Amino acid sequence: MMSKRKKRIHQQKVGLPPGTLVFTGERYLDTPNVTLIQYTQDDFRMEQLQDKKPPIKDGFKVTWFDVRGVHDLKLMEKIGKRFNVHALTLEDIVDIRQRPKFEEFKEGVFVTLRSFQFDQDNLELKGEQVSIYFGDRFVLSFQEDDDDLFFRVRERLKNKSGRIRQRGSDYLAYALIDSIVDNYFPMLDKMEEVMTDLEETIYLDNDPKIKGRIHELKLQTLHLRKSVSPLREAINQFAKSESPLIKEETVVFVRDLYDHIIQVLDLVETYRDLVSGLNDLYISELSFKMNNVMKVLTIITTIFVPLSFLAGLYGMNFEYMPELQWRAGYFTLLAVMFFVAVGLLLVFKRKNWL
Repeated sequence: MMSKRKKRIHQQKVGLPPGTLVFTGERYLDTPNVTLIQYTQDDFRMEQLQDKKPPIKDGFKVTWFDVRGVHDLKLMEKIGKRFNVHALTLEDIVDIRQRPKFEEFKEGVFVTLRSFQFDQDNLELKGEQVSIYFGDRFVLSFQEDDDDLFFRVRERLKNKSGRIRQRGSDYLAYALIDSIVDNYFPMLDKMEEVMTDLEETIYLDNDPKIKGRIHELKLQTLHLRKSVSPLREAINQFAKSESPLIKEETVVFVRDLYDHIIQVLDLVETYRDLVSGLNDLYISELSFKMNNVMKVLTIITTIFVPLSFLAGLYGMNFEYMPELQWRAGYFTLLAVMFFVAVGLLLVFKRKNWL
């Protein structure tokens, strides 16, 4: 259910001019974490900015301005003016409800997507919007939270490993997107582990909580599909873009990234089928166990029906019943009841009903 705060924010956006910045998230950092990285093939410079004004120096091939925490609208406006970012793009960056998309402008290229982490204990898919804007010799990246999603890319830059230091801003933007997509695979592995554990639990136990976990897992896979599916089209546009800001040698890597997105979507579809299968398996196991209970109760009832008949027959209060005068009548009736019960059990055993 939508929170009251979200409803209030959405109402605030109604009627506002296009390009008006309204932060729609719920993650507020005390201070946005801003990192400036500049590099060439032979030089590398990184610093945490305190005044949030990037002291950009000339002579570097690429300048990367990384912002974690997009709730500071004044900071976002300053960045937009400094790098000539379109007002609609800034609006999309602070509106964390965006679908993954790719947009081209004369001054730069904008890509937005979502990163995910999966909580195996609570079956919760935690996502945050990541926005990347790049132009000639600069890259801007924006995250909702303070999680460092790009530490591996920074390490590659710092250690001069890979091709990043040799390429331009378009390749750095590709590397940032690729690092997020690569994180999808271990997250999907965790989801697969949960499904495997649930399948084993279904066979061993019929805990009613299992149904709720399966339902929650189904919702999370649906949410993941809705978030990743638009990314396929966005990366496809990236690969087919004719923007002069995207070099031909980078397009080859973007096409490979597109293949990774297809693999992720295939896995998501597979896991959706697995979750549906888990639900069917749970219902089948529940029905099977219920049938076993009903079978036992039916057998017990079937055995006691003739016994109840005999007990009822000789429990009638008629004066003239010859068997009631027998000295061994009581024990004879018990023996008859015993042999009837044993006989029925043997019949059930022969028919494999037991």
